[in-house]
Amino acid sequence: MNPHKIIAMKKLHLLFLLLVLSLGAIAQSKDEKAVAAAVETLKKAMIDGDRAALNEIAAEKISYGHSSGKVENKTEFVEAIASGKSDFVTMNTSEQEVTVDGNVALVRHILNADIKDGGVANTIKLKILLVWHKEKGQWKLLARQAVKLT
Repeated sequence: MNPHKIIAMKKLHLLFLLLVLSLGAIAQSKDEKAVAAAVETLKKAMIDGDRAALNEIAAEKISYGHSSGKVENKTEFVEAIASGKSDFVTMNTSEQEVTVDGNVALVRHILNADIKDGGVANTIKLKILLVWHKEKGQWKLLARQAVKLT
C-alpha cells in the first residue's frame, strides 16, 4: 500500500477519534453543569427553608449524613431544615468538583456556613460529598456526607 495513503488513513482515524472524544466531553459538561445547578438549587432551598423545594430535590431514599455521625432520612432531613431547627443563614462552597458517570454524579466541595442549630449561632467548615442520581431527567440528591476539616 502507498505510504501516503497509510498516513492519510491514520490522520483520518485520529481525526475521527478526536471528534468522538470531543462529543463525549460536550455531553459530559452538560450533565456536569446540570448537577452544579442542582447543587445551587439545594443550597437555596436549605437557606430559604423551602419545604417544597427540599422535597423536590431530595430522592425518596436519601441518606443525609452529618459530620457528627447522625444520619437522616428524607422526612428527617426536610423537617430539620424547613422547621428551622437546623437553620442555614449563609452557605458558601469552594473547591467544587463534579464527576458524572451515567446517571450518577459525585460532587465534592468545601462548605462554609453560618448556622443556627436550635437557635445557637455557629460557623461551620466541612468537607462535603454529595451523591446525585438522575431520575426521569432530574438530578436528585441520593446521599450527603459531611466531615469536619482537620
